[in-house]
Amino acid sequence: MIFCSVAALAGCATSAPRIDPAWSPTMPISQEAPPPADGSIYHDAQSMELFSDPRAHRVGDILTIVLAENTQASKKASTSTSKKDDTSLGGATLWGKTFPLNGGKIASLSGERGFDGSGSSSQSNQLTGQITVTVAQRLSNGNLVLRGEKWLTINQGRELVRIAGIARPQDIGPDNTILSTRIANAQITYTGSGTLADANTQGWLSRFFNSKWMPF
Repeated sequence: MIFCSVAALAGCATSAPRIDPAWSPTMPISQEAPPPADGSIYHDAQSMELFSDPRAHRVGDILTIVLAENTQASKKASTSTSKKDDTSLGGATLWGKTFPLNGGKIASLSGERGFDGSGSSSQSNQLTGQITVTVAQRLSNGNLVLRGEKWLTINQGRELVRIAGIARPQDIGPDNTILSTRIANAQITYTGSGTLADANTQGWLSRFFNSKWMPF
């Protein structure tokens, strides 16, 4: 019964990423286009916006996020303590004589304690690339809520990259790109499924023996 429960939990833990409708692009509400205003010189279908800002600033606009994530963390601790005690009680002297008569010690006590401990930890992560997302919402202060995902199918596996966060319009470059390090509350997900992902994942029985539920 226990192994069946563990197998069920492991099956949920290794489930492949699925398409989430919440990550679908948010497009503005379609409106009926006004009739074209054609004239002898101006043609609406061939108009060019010479003074418009090409950078994303409205809901549904598209911009490219340049992934430049590189984090490193390290921690090291070392502790060493020692303590040594030595106590002795000599013989008593009475009428010029020392008791016990052999002049030895009545009692002696000694103790020694020591502790040495050390630990270290280090971690580094790096993620580079590009992903094009859409503006899902424009906040009252002008900041843009960005959200998007990219699916890649390579041979026998699927790779998923998701990103969401808040960006300032002034941080968007003239080429309509923004660094991922300039996005607030960024949520970046990189995962995959398929043969390679399964080969790099422990089996459910191995995860059970390495989990906190293992009593030994």
